[in-house]
Amino acid sequence: MSQLRFSQAELLTNHDFAAPHQVLGQRLHGGMLADGTYQPPRALVRERALSNWEQALEARGGTTFGASSDLLAGVRVPTADQQLVLLRNGLGQSFWNTLTIIGKIEARGRLLAEVTFPDLQPAIVQDISDMAIGHLNTGLLLAHGMDEGGEPDQGIGGHDAMWFVARDLVFGADAFDDVEPPENIGRPDAGTRHVPAIPAEIEGLVSFIANLLIIEFRAELGFADTQKILRTPEVFTDRRDEAELAAEIVGRIRTDEEIHVRSLNLYLGELRSVDFHVQDGHIRGAEIIDSFWADLVEWATVQQPQLAGEVQRRILHERIATHSEATRVRDEFDAAA
Repeated sequence: MSQLRFSQAELLTNHDFAAPHQVLGQRLHGGMLADGTYQPPRALVRERALSNWEQALEARGGTTFGASSDLLAGVRVPTADQQLVLLRNGLGQSFWNTLTIIGKIEARGRLLAEVTFPDLQPAIVQDISDMAIGHLNTGLLLAHGMDEGGEPDQGIGGHDAMWFVARDLVFGADAFDDVEPPENIGRPDAGTRHVPAIPAEIEGLVSFIANLLIIEFRAELGFADTQKILRTPEVFTDRRDEAELAAEIVGRIRTDEEIHVRSLNLYLGELRSVDFHVQDGHIRGAEIIDSFWADLVEWATVQQPQLAGEVQRRILHERIATHSEATRVRDEFDAAA
């Protein structure tokens, strides 16, 4: 029988790297294998564990959640082509801000490594000891948090540092003023009760996992655009080698994030397959997940993009207005929408 219970030490185990992952003097997580390929951190046992739990879920008649970033494949502002218009016309602050904000949002993900989340077992009828959701506080969320925010006490950067390194490769350090991300990038009403029959802290954890998956999807689309921009020959012409390396670093982040998306889809699949205790008996997890997933998707695909797009469009039009050929640049920018 496949192993289904793992210690925290096992879930944090790295591969035997042939060389450290280091760029611009910054030690970064993960490492390089003997053939020169990048290997994500803490994946040696974690990926095997995920496979075993996925197989066990399927054997019980369940399935992973199966959502993908295609869910959010709508229009973004700015588009990759609009960013290229700005860069070609010497307006690099927008792209600088984007890379900086992503890095700082990734740093916030370190919270996953610093907080003890509610224990799901008392709320669930079935024994979850052999499931991924039974390991959230014994390595899985800790690993996810370290992936995002690194190991500061060890001097090892995570995705936060990787984004800053990619930014500095193409712009140089301190090319523009620092910028801060929004306080909240999740749904504004994330604390609203949708299933009051279960404890608030349990619903909060389930909602947190679903919101985190949406955030990962939004990030994936942005990462793909970023690589396209960095690999476009007519921008960063004096730093083409650095731009190619920056695109490679973003690709390494995307490789890491595949584990996160896979994990979150597994957690939600397991949660849909179990029963939750309620006052008059129990309720199927699928009812809980599905009760707010539709609302979350509505926010993520319709409401949030419209609000964010309006704000970004106004900011970028104001920035273009400072250009000596503002009319031409704005026409090009709007045409690239």
